[in-house]
Amino acid sequence: MAKGTIKTNTPPPAPVIAPPGKSTKYKVKYTITVMSGKGGVGKSTVAVNLAVSLAKRGLKVGLIDADINGPDDPKLLGVSDLKLYADEEGIIPAETRYGVRVVSMGFLIPTEDTPIIWRGSLMHKAIQQFLEDVNWKDTDIVVLDMPPGTGDVALSVAQLIPESNGVVIVVTPQDVALLDARKAINFAKQLKLPVLGIIENMSGFVCPHCGNVTYIFKNGGGERSAKEYNLPFLGKIPLIPEIADNGDKGIPAVEINDKIKEIFDSIVDQILKEAQIENIKQ
Repeated sequence: MAKGTIKTNTPPPAPVIAPPGKSTKYKVKYTITVMSGKGGVGKSTVAVNLAVSLAKRGLKVGLIDADINGPDDPKLLGVSDLKLYADEEGIIPAETRYGVRVVSMGFLIPTEDTPIIWRGSLMHKAIQQFLEDVNWKDTDIVVLDMPPGTGDVALSVAQLIPESNGVVIVVTPQDVALLDARKAINFAKQLKLPVLGIIENMSGFVCPHCGNVTYIFKNGGGERSAKEYNLPFLGKIPLIPEIADNGDKGIPAVEINDKIKEIFDSIVDQILKEAQIENIKQ
């Protein structure tokens, strides 16, 4: 990875470089890509919980946090204090207590609030190394957490990934979600990435006292998006206060909330079916 400049008072992160000629070239059989038409929809939270849900099935799961400018996955998994290392077989993913191994730019910056101000070419090189030089030995499936939106960074990732088993698009319930979903769907189609379905996040606020649901951001944007494009609607994920609180502590929602676990189990079932990899361990 080429050295880059981070415009802060702290030194730039030292690159983790796999030895020459030892690149694993991303030899993973199955890849599920999670993307969104814009930021702020909870894409990374969804990606992390999908990865943990897959691991709960006994699968060996990898997670690539390709959101270079907002690498939140280490914090969401409670491993933001770890660093990445490399040996003769490539970069070694960080281990988590949830059975998910992860690589992220978040492991390479001095502090969580350090901005990464890199030109596009340097971001491209960083992403390329995460996709090609990581030792994913014995990994059954990798979840790829894409950068938000459909700009240059997202394009760099999409062009570098091998043939993905499919893309999952995360939206919110508002009417404008339809516009963002259209961008993401057309982005995937232009790059010949199969769209496995749409997930509606933040679909309603669940009162912690009475259990009633209030639709703060309207309702049904994700379903309407799926219907318009004749895509599977994979499910709704509600707003539950304890989920946000525990996420900040590095505890995925599927670990502490039975309702959310049930929702993600259903979503994973549908994703594996749409990707035609239900028998992934066989």
